[in-house]
Amino acid sequence: MTDTRILLIDDEEEMRRSSAQALELFGLEVDTFSSAEPVLELVGYAFNGVVVSDIRMPGMDGMTLLQRIREVDPEVPVILVTGHADVQLAVSAMRAGVYDFLEKPFTVQHLAGIIRRAMDRRSLVLENRRLRAVAGKRDDIEARLPGRTQVMVDLRYKLRAIGAADADTLIIGETGAGKEVVARALHDISARANKPFIAINCAALPENLIESELFGHEAGAFPGALRPRYGKFEHGRGGTILLDEIGSMPFDLQAKFLRVLQERIITRLGSNEPVPLDVRFIATSKVDLAAEVAAGRFRADLLYRLNVATLHVPSLNQRQADVPLLFLQLVREAAARYMRSDVDVPPELITDIAERNWPGNVRELRNAADRFVLGLHGAAGDAPSPLEPQRLADKVAAYEKGLIASALAAHGGSLKPVYERLGVSRKTLYEKMQKYGLDKNPTSEALQDDF
Repeated sequence: MTDTRILLIDDEEEMRRSSAQALELFGLEVDTFSSAEPVLELVGYAFNGVVVSDIRMPGMDGMTLLQRIREVDPEVPVILVTGHADVQLAVSAMRAGVYDFLEKPFTVQHLAGIIRRAMDRRSLVLENRRLRAVAGKRDDIEARLPGRTQVMVDLRYKLRAIGAADADTLIIGETGAGKEVVARALHDISARANKPFIAINCAALPENLIESELFGHEAGAFPGALRPRYGKFEHGRGGTILLDEIGSMPFDLQAKFLRVLQERIITRLGSNEPVPLDVRFIATSKVDLAAEVAAGRFRADLLYRLNVATLHVPSLNQRQADVPLLFLQLVREAAARYMRSDVDVPPELITDIAERNWPGNVRELRNAADRFVLGLHGAAGDAPSPLEPQRLADKVAAYEKGLIASALAAHGGSLKPVYERLGVSRKTLYEKMQKYGLDKNPTSEALQDDF
């Protein structure tokens, strides 16, 4: 248990400090936090530790933190503490999956005992996962990125290979396909798993503060900078930084970020002192970055430097055969999240789900699963209307198009392995691609690197 982490969150400084010092007397190493948000950057599937949190706090409270952690990994032990005698709150916490619930005042000896049992349980969970992976059974990556189609099998294979390599990675995929899930999985199977995972939405950064947000600043660097501040890059030291929708990064900032990628050094605004940066960068994009380069909106040298390894996350259209099983899994997850039991999905709904088009990909499918579990699937205008009955020829054509699109994505646009795997001639493959309007390259071949 040498690497086990105990994350203690309490907004009251005196309580936080005294609890940590007392737990350390019992031989437990504790990291303390005044708010819940930073903890979410440290908790993942590979997190070897326990979270102890006060319930009533400004900002994100303990119950919300519990729900957010369970979305990442439902088997992370969370111990909630409250100073209010509230039976209903305790019952709600237990139903939501809390490991244990404590009421103040409590003895530190009692808390230490609960923490040790939670540590043992977490260690057992992680060991069982490791053994299942070694035995070739369904592991955490497959649970988080389910699917039996070849494109998903290939994605999981590449992800496992890249994960341990610590290489900067570019993840390409449509909106809602699961790019951030892939990025988080890369972090969780890497040696950086117990370090921060910092997600930065490049499209949402305020233009007037973007450099300060990323690089940090010294006191007096600009009006209103009253004290020094770490930027998000520095805050992620030792861990992984996700640059979501990197194509939205302002062109002027791209040159500065390129220097960070190359030299792994940052300089805070208002300072001349370089700060070493030990991080792994993962970037995502829903747009063709090669086309952005051609349009003059993205730097070619930054693209070359970013895509040391590239992962393509397939759309649901490219893995249509996975939709029914994926929907059933999302229904089970939603039922657990909303504490609903015995949710049965009628066969006719599964058929309807499988035949629909899902432009919003997994995100849209998850919303549909949530609506079904909440009983809202029949509300007017809430979900797409069932498709009109299709002729058999139309269904066969749609299935054939999906198979070819999946094979093209799986082999990065290389045609030979596609027609060999599908058992057709090169001429037949060309004709069918032309018939269905399929392009052999999901992105531009000139700048594509499939690892």
